[in-house]
Amino acid sequence: MRLVMADPRDIIDLGESRGNRPPMKSRLLALLCVVISLPASAVEIPGLFTAEVPFDQSQRDAHALAYEAALAEVLLRVSGPELVNDADLYEALFPDPERYVVRFRQGSDETLFVSFDGEALTEALRDSGQTVWGDDRPLTIVWLAVDWGPGERQILGATDDLLDAADAATTIERNGMLRDRVLSFAGRRGLPVVFPMLDSEDLALVSFADIWGGFDEQVLTASRRYGVESVLVGRISMGGLERDRWQYYFGPEQRFWTGEPEFAVMQVADFLAAEFAIRGDAPVRTVRVNISGIFTIEAYGGIQTLLNDVSVVDGYTIAEVDGDTLRLDVNAVGGAERLARALRLAGLLEEERIASDFGANPQPPAALDFYYNP
Repeated sequence: MRLVMADPRDIIDLGESRGNRPPMKSRLLALLCVVISLPASAVEIPGLFTAEVPFDQSQRDAHALAYEAALAEVLLRVSGPELVNDADLYEALFPDPERYVVRFRQGSDETLFVSFDGEALTEALRDSGQTVWGDDRPLTIVWLAVDWGPGERQILGATDDLLDAADAATTIERNGMLRDRVLSFAGRRGLPVVFPMLDSEDLALVSFADIWGGFDEQVLTASRRYGVESVLVGRISMGGLERDRWQYYFGPEQRFWTGEPEFAVMQVADFLAAEFAIRGDAPVRTVRVNISGIFTIEAYGGIQTLLNDVSVVDGYTIAEVDGDTLRLDVNAVGGAERLARALRLAGLLEEERIASDFGANPQPPAALDFYYNP
């Protein structure tokens, strides 16, 4: 099965999609009606609830089988492998996948694109206490040093445009196959990844020896231009004399793994899901959020758009406008820590980070303070 990370076009619509959340129940003044897009460090996945699966029209109930396979792919991304691998629970929660289908179309090579009602699926997962990982996911950059054999060592980039013509044919093919292994498995888990451009700016900071030798400070410095906190560094030896080695960074967190590229990508997906996914039984708590830097009507509209797109926000009200500061009471699924993490990822600048551990007697902070910097 191949996962699709973009909305397919020309799809048969089975009804009005309920994938967009309803308007927030908030006391918004008329001047807040201006809505603009905000730059963000998260990557929205528009095709998170769409999958392309095999479609054999000669089979009885071909559409039903395709819907079931597509739903399993989508739930793997949105809720994780535990639900998909639990056949009894899966059947109990989703006995009729077709009821969630909103669009479909036939693809090439006997496949079917199927799009599901994202809001309805999310609601069903939350109502049953299952984990839900929304569509605002961190971008991960992959720096991969590959030892192909005697004398052939290379950093894998986003494209092979900078290769010498004499090396192009064989190298492009094998590079493409390795890139596809990473991208394909990342797609299955709904994990947005990118390889470095490897232009003069990258290569002035990072060499093969830096990656292979574990001098990851250079790699992390080079990653700043991509605006990411999630960095995966890999060392692959195609000769098979040693296992592939991986080092992962997410802010101050570090992880080390050995194994195939698919294993490393799975570990990154599991780590980020643990950071950002929320169980359906997580409490909803009201958190005071102060956002300064609001100088224009467009900025008010931008904040409204941002909050509407943050999956942990279950509603909000405007408590006060004080100069350039907007004070809001936000209903956050999972509480202050989850909300702070989500707002950082959405692009707001936090003026004072909250600790992940509030001590022996956990107490949430009085307020979260952020700065809006479009």
